[in-house]
Amino acid sequence: MSEHDHEEDGYTGPAKLLVEGTELDIEVELRGHFQPIDGYYHWYGRVKVNEQLSALAGGKKKKVEIRTPEAAAQGELSDPDPWDRYRIMGTSTPPFTVPTTLEAING
Repeated sequence: MSEHDHEEDGYTGPAKLLVEGTELDIEVELRGHFQPIDGYYHWYGRVKVNEQLSALAGGKKKKVEIRTPEAAAQGELSDPDPWDRYRIMGTSTPPFTVPTTLEAING
């Protein structure tokens, strides 16, 4: 399987995260791809270290809404890594623009 068998879309930059009614300004790195096996688009990434987020989430899974300049999506935070960066993931509509034509991908 070559690296091109699994093309990924993504977004890196500023975002807003809504956690338990609190809106936080965050920085994220997100990626995603369509999974033909289940027929869904899966997106995921990491939130850069954010003390407010660490205090709100307390190292636990949380349902969140993430908003980038491109789009908004519902997702879930999961346990932070050893550097206190939370993983964020979701299924279906991602919080970033996804090319829908081959011209957009190749052109």
